[in-house]
Amino acid sequence: MSVAPTNNAAARGGVEGAISIASDHLSAEIAPLGAELVRLRDAQGRDLLWHGDAAFWNGRAPLLFPIVGRLPGDELVHKGQRYKMLQHGLARRRVFALVENGPSFVTFGLDADDETRAQYPFDFALRVTYALAEATLAITATVSNPGAEPLPASFGFHPAFLWPLPYGGARGEHRLVFEKAEVAPIHRPVGGLLSAAAEPSPLVHGDVLEPTDALFERDALIFTEPRSRHVRFGVPGEQGLEVAFPSMPQLGIWSKPGAPFLCIEPWYGYASPEGAAGEFADKPGLAHIPPGGARDFAMSVRWLPDVGRIEA
Repeated sequence: MSVAPTNNAAARGGVEGAISIASDHLSAEIAPLGAELVRLRDAQGRDLLWHGDAAFWNGRAPLLFPIVGRLPGDELVHKGQRYKMLQHGLARRRVFALVENGPSFVTFGLDADDETRAQYPFDFALRVTYALAEATLAITATVSNPGAEPLPASFGFHPAFLWPLPYGGARGEHRLVFEKAEVAPIHRPVGGLLSAAAEPSPLVHGDVLEPTDALFERDALIFTEPRSRHVRFGVPGEQGLEVAFPSMPQLGIWSKPGAPFLCIEPWYGYASPEGAAGEFADKPGLAHIPPGGARDFAMSVRWLPDVGRIEA
C-alpha cells in the first residue's frame, strides 16, 4: 500500500520528490528516479555521499538491474531476438512507485511493463527497501519472478562516498581495509566488458587498498571472487564507514582520476567477458530466479563514529 511521503527534499533544496528517513545516528534521502540514495549524513549533519556534480559524474548511488556493466554491442539476446540494453540496465532510468514509508524506512517498487520488456523481455517485480537502525543503513532489493520461465538477472549497488570523508586527514591518507586478504587477481573493464586478462591484486599486505588517481586511470578494479564480506573506508585512526555485502559475490571499486568520490560497489554479476556471445541466459554471473520465486540482494553502510575506527 502506498502512503504519502513524510518529507519532500525539494522543499529544502534537495532532489525533487526525495523521501527522507532518519535514525538517531544517520539521515538519508532516496529519490523515486531509480530508487536512488541521494543523500547520507551522520549525526552532525556531515555529508558522507557524493553529491552528483556532473563535472565528474552525475550519479550518486544508482541501482544496477538487470545487468551489471555492459553486454556485447549493448544487446541482450533472448531466444534469438535482440533487445537494446544500455550499460548497467534499466532500473536507474525509471521512476519507481512509492510502496511504503515510515520515519526510518522507505520501500520503492518497479514492475515490468511494455517499456521494460522492449529492453528486457521478462516479467519481474523489483522492491527496494532502505532502512535505518542506529548507525546502519540497510538496503535490500528483492527481485520476484511472476513469469512462467526462469528469470535471469544480475543486481548491483553503486554508492559513491566522499573522498575525502569529513573526518580529517587528506585524500591521499584514506585507505580501504578489507575484512580478509585478497590475493586473487583482479580484472578491469575493457570497452565496458570484463577483461580476459587478469592482473595482480593491488592490495598492500593483502588487505589494504591505497586509492590513488593513478589506480583508476584504467577504470574500475573488479574483484570477481572476493573473500571479504565487508570493507572499511577512511583514514586510519579516524572515523569512517563500513560497507558490508554478505550476499553479494563480487565487488567493484571505482573513481575518476581527480574526482572527490570513491565508489564501493557490491555486485551479483559483472559485465559480459570480452569475446562473449550467445544467449543472455547463458551469461556468467547471473542469478536464475524460478517462476514464482524471489531473490534478495543486500548491502549495508555503517557509520563508525567512536569504536571500530579505520585500522590499516
